[in-house]
Amino acid sequence: MDTNTVLQLAHITKGFPGVKALQDIHLEIARGEIHALLGENGAGKSTLMKILCGIYAPDEGTIVIDGEQRRFANYHDAVAAGVGIVFQEFSLIPYLNAVENMFLGRERRNRLGLLERAAMRRSAAAIFARLGVAIDLTVSIRELSVAQQQFVEIGKALSLDARILILDEPTATLTPAEAEHLFAIMRELKQQGVAMIFISHHLEEIFEVCDRITVLRDGQYVGTTDVADTDVGHLVEMMVGRRIESSFPPKPVLRADAPTVLEVNALQLHKDGPVNRFALREGEILGFAGLVGSGRTETALAVIGADRAHVKDVRIRGVAAKLSDPADALRAGVGMLPESRKTEGLIVDFSIKQNISINNFGKYRTARFFIDGRHEMRATADIMKRVGVKAPTMHTQVATLSGGNQQKVVIARWLNHHTNILIFDEPTRGIDVGAKAEIYLLMRELTARGYSIIMISSELPEIVGMCDRVAVFRQGRIEAMLEGDAIDSNAVMTYATAGTRGATHEHA
Repeated sequence: MDTNTVLQLAHITKGFPGVKALQDIHLEIARGEIHALLGENGAGKSTLMKILCGIYAPDEGTIVIDGEQRRFANYHDAVAAGVGIVFQEFSLIPYLNAVENMFLGRERRNRLGLLERAAMRRSAAAIFARLGVAIDLTVSIRELSVAQQQFVEIGKALSLDARILILDEPTATLTPAEAEHLFAIMRELKQQGVAMIFISHHLEEIFEVCDRITVLRDGQYVGTTDVADTDVGHLVEMMVGRRIESSFPPKPVLRADAPTVLEVNALQLHKDGPVNRFALREGEILGFAGLVGSGRTETALAVIGADRAHVKDVRIRGVAAKLSDPADALRAGVGMLPESRKTEGLIVDFSIKQNISINNFGKYRTARFFIDGRHEMRATADIMKRVGVKAPTMHTQVATLSGGNQQKVVIARWLNHHTNILIFDEPTRGIDVGAKAEIYLLMRELTARGYSIIMISSELPEIVGMCDRVAVFRQGRIEAMLEGDAIDSNAVMTYATAGTRGATHEHA
């Protein structure tokens, strides 16, 4: 190993029940290097970093720091070895101030056991001076800006004498000016010999601040390259680099005169945010693609009234629609299948019949306001057959079903409510390949019967294989609307990460 190498991960392998998360991963980082770790969602980046931080133990492989092989039993072992991490989700205690957060669990005390508050304050002030940031050490964390909280996280890691600093999506909540300040701090830390692993979905940031790049794909090592020797197109190819699965049903030829069923003439989530426009046609699947935090789900939630919007102009089949909440949307024929089906889409302790009927008991009421049980059971059996729910009976508890059948129950609920516009948020997350193919086929069968679907997905093959058109989101804005042969993995990833401009935002 080169004497300048501060970290070496070799042959790292990690599996969980039913899945191989990492397979033979390699990563080398030099002292004072900013090293980017790239890959699609689910590529294995987080798992690898959790192994480096002692949160997970590798099944195979070695961790070498400054020439010494290490094996971490927990996070504290990794910290003691000089590894610090700034998580994407802050780990700060909001009611404590910056000093208290930095020294939490390792407070300095004198011989009498009393806290040395002044000494800890001086140490914190020295670290923030080193970072070149001004932090009020007397106020609680919740009173600081998001950027200041980010710098406190970095200061906390440096107070632990971190020589290897992991920055997981550190710019996700920062303004461009705040991100530039962070990059300046990273360059200063680089000069001081701190090695950094930088995880970001924004490729322009990689080229601005990093020295080398390692790419993971599907839990496997793809390669390492110098920033100077690559470009956006090459990185996208390394990240995507896979053939589209053949489990997708063929795309139909859409009618040229297909009517517009949902027209969003203006949608602005926040006062100073971008204004997006898009439309959904009868019988089509419109994809919402983009990275985590790009605004895909937020846009859909605003459309159905689950989230507030600063500006919203929505028409359904040409008629202005006031969708103030999801109940309004349901009455207008719009239903949303949430990403987390177990916590938001289903009551898992209820039966299949109860879950399917729960939104629409009114259709089974008799003149005396009793529930017509036979009518409910006939309707439930019919809709279970239509969507292909596999279960012993309609009285089977939903918790006992497979992920694919649970998703079909969610779909059945909305079809039972006579919706004709469906929003699928990550429709195949957590279900196996065979069940995915069934969900894809069901979605195409629905559009053939006149339903219209918006599909939000983080899986590029799914977006490419299923969608008739694709709206690519980046930082809350629809960067491009792709259609036909223009829908491919490279184009989607390029717009989602590099923000290539020039595509119209007047999308119909």
